[in-house]
Amino acid sequence: MGVVIESFVWEPTSTVFVFFLLSTFLSIFLLPYFAKNRTFGTFDHTVSSSFARFQRWFLAIYTLSSVMEGIWSVYGESELASYGVSKESMVFYLCVGYSTSLLLGPLLGVLSDLIGQKRICLLYCVLQFFVGVWKRITMSPSAWFANVCLSLAGLIHSFGFETWLVVEHEKQSQRNDSLNETFWLMTFLESASLIGGQVLANWLSDGNVSIALSATASMFLSVVAIFCIVRTVKEPVKTLPLRDYSAAFYAYVLGDKRIWFLGTAQACLQFSNAVFWILWAPTIVADGREVNLGLIYPCFLGSRMLGSTVFPWLMSGQSLLRLEDCLVYIYAILGIVFSVVAYDYQEITTLVVLFCLFHGLAGLILPLLARLRTMYVPNELRGGMISLCQVPANAAILFCLMQRGYSQKIENSTMMALSAVSLFTASGCIYLLRRWGKSPHQDWHKL
Repeated sequence: MGVVIESFVWEPTSTVFVFFLLSTFLSIFLLPYFAKNRTFGTFDHTVSSSFARFQRWFLAIYTLSSVMEGIWSVYGESELASYGVSKESMVFYLCVGYSTSLLLGPLLGVLSDLIGQKRICLLYCVLQFFVGVWKRITMSPSAWFANVCLSLAGLIHSFGFETWLVVEHEKQSQRNDSLNETFWLMTFLESASLIGGQVLANWLSDGNVSIALSATASMFLSVVAIFCIVRTVKEPVKTLPLRDYSAAFYAYVLGDKRIWFLGTAQACLQFSNAVFWILWAPTIVADGREVNLGLIYPCFLGSRMLGSTVFPWLMSGQSLLRLEDCLVYIYAILGIVFSVVAYDYQEITTLVVLFCLFHGLAGLILPLLARLRTMYVPNELRGGMISLCQVPANAAILFCLMQRGYSQKIENSTMMALSAVSLFTASGCIYLLRRWGKSPHQDWHKL
């Protein structure tokens, strides 16, 4: 007599998706009725027509670029696996990407400040287009070329669009409310676009045909994004000489301890976020149970969308805490979350809840950090500052990949513990930033 063992696949229930959808909807549409600052956010009608037009074009371009990021982030591993690429080779390709970011990242940030943010965003679209053309012609993983180009494109995506926004905002002398509104909308739309990228990648996944279809989709989106960027306002040619830029960067960025604190907090978040995306799937399936990872991924991004909608509530006068105080507590909570995961806890439901909490709070941190960069960093040096702060994060990620992927000297739990330590460090840096104070805003832009 045989014994039938029923297989069980863990997956989130539909109630979870309804919760994220309903909570996000209520958070957005109840804001104007409860906000103390009635001029804040999407409902502010004091924005000039020219900036409102730029804002619409900008958000459309940023959404397209995020969809392109989502296609390759979701489809990249499955593409390599379809060609029989081993896990060790995938780790090597990751190391190539992070090495490229480590070496060329600061140069791209400085280049964006010197030639203009609109041109660097065009470069992002061109890189995405080249990757699509290469994959469409060769029909092969082309991991070296693709990883280098996509790593450079990811770097530009992390600082180019944000810097373009704040420079245009300052040029048109708009209220800070409109800038804060766009910050949280960027995080919200990026998360939604990553979900759209997953849907598109899954729809296009059909053996070797999927490579051509994904490449074609990336090419089409990049061409549309290029057209939209060209249609935006004209950007004047930068006139700041490299010598003057270097002197200003040393005085206003490298010579200011407050920006060191802010940059360290930014790097710690980037490191912990990269560790999460590398280890979340192995951590969840560590106990051997079958899990539908494709349904858990949208939960993370849905929680991130929900977290981003909390930002306008904080900026509208509902919070009694300063931005720095909020970040101190949020970073500390994230450190506790990673500490629990590093303890090798293996209950799937609890892990998913903790990871959703991480993404929800990360969705709130991103616009808060963007707001602090606006307060402390000159717009003319913003691209160089953001890219420079990514250097220690990329170096730490590369070190962990080499120690874990090749030498097997550290475990996954150790990487999670390092992420927890980095988040607690970021909380301390924001606390020191709060105690250090702030100079008047007008002193920062006399370059």
